[in-house]
Amino acid sequence: MSVYMLFAHEPYYPLSAREINTCVVAAASLLHPHIKQPDGMCIHRQLVTGRRPGEIVPLATLTQELGGSAHWGGVGDWEAVVAGLVRLIRSEGCDALTLGLPPIERALLCSGPDSTVRVVDPATQECTSYGSQDREAVLDQVRQHLAWAEAGGSLWPGDHLLSPPGTRP
Repeated sequence: MSVYMLFAHEPYYPLSAREINTCVVAAASLLHPHIKQPDGMCIHRQLVTGRRPGEIVPLATLTQELGGSAHWGGVGDWEAVVAGLVRLIRSEGCDALTLGLPPIERALLCSGPDSTVRVVDPATQECTSYGSQDREAVLDQVRQHLAWAEAGGSLWPGDHLLSPPGTRP
């Protein structure tokens, strides 16, 4: 069982016309030769170090672990890697769990684990806050979708994957 990376991206609309704005991929997809390297390898190392098999790690969690955006430069160009992953998914070069998350759920996953998302109702000016428990509930839903998607087998990370530094091919 793999570690997985969850990331939000600009929406796209496949033939089903259902918006896709968030994806989950096996961490090994970061080692695909069509992903910007060595950035993909460096992000892979950050993603899998100290994780449990089956863990889904949102990109926002990595950002928090790196002390915000200040330290991404030393790891890799996450924007180029995410763009490469979206291209890879859309060209069927790897498997992914593709999701069309509603705005609040997507915002929770795009925020760090300890963040609060506040939503103001424009009609009443009432503010509703969503926090870490709400984020964990969304991640639980994603885990359920992933379990269903993998019922026939694990997400395929793609072919001809590169070996991370320090491992044997």
